[in-house]
Amino acid sequence: MEVSSDVEVSSDVEDLAQSIADQAESFLLAIREIASDGDRGTAVPLLLLEVSQLLLAGARLGVHEDFVPTERFEPDAGPDPDLDALRQRLALLLEGADDFTEVFDPYVDPPELVRSRLSDDIADMAASVAHGLQHHRAGSTAEALWWWQFSYVSSWGPEASATLRALQSVISHDRLDADEIGEAEAARVAAADDI
Repeated sequence: MEVSSDVEVSSDVEDLAQSIADQAESFLLAIREIASDGDRGTAVPLLLLEVSQLLLAGARLGVHEDFVPTERFEPDAGPDPDLDALRQRLALLLEGADDFTEVFDPYVDPPELVRSRLSDDIADMAASVAHGLQHHRAGSTAEALWWWQFSYVSSWGPEASATLRALQSVISHDRLDADEIGEAEAARVAAADDI
């Protein structure tokens, strides 16, 4: 979708869109590099950094008023990138620490625990921000911002938050000695030490 000439986009909104696009591009490049590098010793800290930076971009979208697309239906931005190879490389790289459990909604009582995988969540985040990036590259600023904001609130924001917590936990287990841990947790700590 092209932003038509009758749709005014303020310079502040254009700047925000460019900032989010830059962060999305940086995230995509960085996780591809981390996955292809295959260095288990630096993967988790670098992923922690990249997910943190992406969450900052998402927070900027989350506090902004709702963006409204100019068209009723989302225009075709082209094929979404195939991220299966990235997902598989991350799964191999994070073996032993890939699976984690999160609280789905902290305001539900009793809380619902959900099993997840770092590799799946990171690849899903990449797919979501890449889709918005396609709209931005096509000149569809309003559609890109709408997509990034909507998908931040509905999918990649929660995934990034859970992923950040899991990555931080891996680093904590690596750096802090825990004297009283269970057998399952000991296996995860050992995996964190390996990474």
